Amino acid sequence: MNFFFSILLLDLLMLVANYWRQVVQINDYQKSRFVNRVVSSTFNTVLGKKIIVLGFAFKKDTGDTRETPVIDVCHGLLGDKAHLAIYDPQVTKDQIKQNLATSKFDWVHPQHLVSAGVTEKTNLCVIKDPYETAKGAHGVCILTEWNEFKSLDYQKIYDAMEKPVFIFDGRNVVNVQVMRKIGFIVYSVGKPLDDWIKDLPAAA
Repeated sequence: MNFFFSILLLDLLMLVANYWRQVVQINDYQKSRFVNRVVSSTFNTVLGKKIIVLGFAFKKDTGDTRETPVIDVCHGLLGDKAHLAIYDPQVTKDQIKQNLATSKFDWVHPQHLVSAGVTEKTNLCVIKDPYETAKGAHGVCILTEWNEFKSLDYQKIYDAMEKPVFIFDGRNVVNVQVMRKIGFIVYSVGKPLDDWIKDLPAAA
């Protein structure tokens, strides 16, 4: 009886482990797909281009960055040599820079295991105002669903940015039709794409 119970328990544990492995793989795919969408939409390169990142926390109304997918998205864009300007209402500049200076293994472990040294990245700045670095930016990524982001003056942001202007809404925060009326080329998760963008590599 104990033998068969042990076998059943082992099978159950393997099923649970496989399930969570698949969840992680799906999450990693979604983050890679988002980065690929940004790169392909901006004419297949973000090299030297300024991308505004709105939101760094795992979810709104918290400064918690544990398990936030934003870290991987930022790593992907930085790896492709984009210049990032990051704004979050609650996450501090030091926390953002520390998260982006450590490996994925480090930031999923307790804080005391993470190196105190923060590597300064020349293509990264943390901003205090979402309008601060719109000038010359090529795209906006919305990665946390802060209520504040729903009421930003996107016309003001659009006017200061390089044209064409892209907005990548990973949290379905903005009204797609309003953004398109302003002039943004919009990618919003789960929403139909602009007609001309559908055939790009990351559209599938």
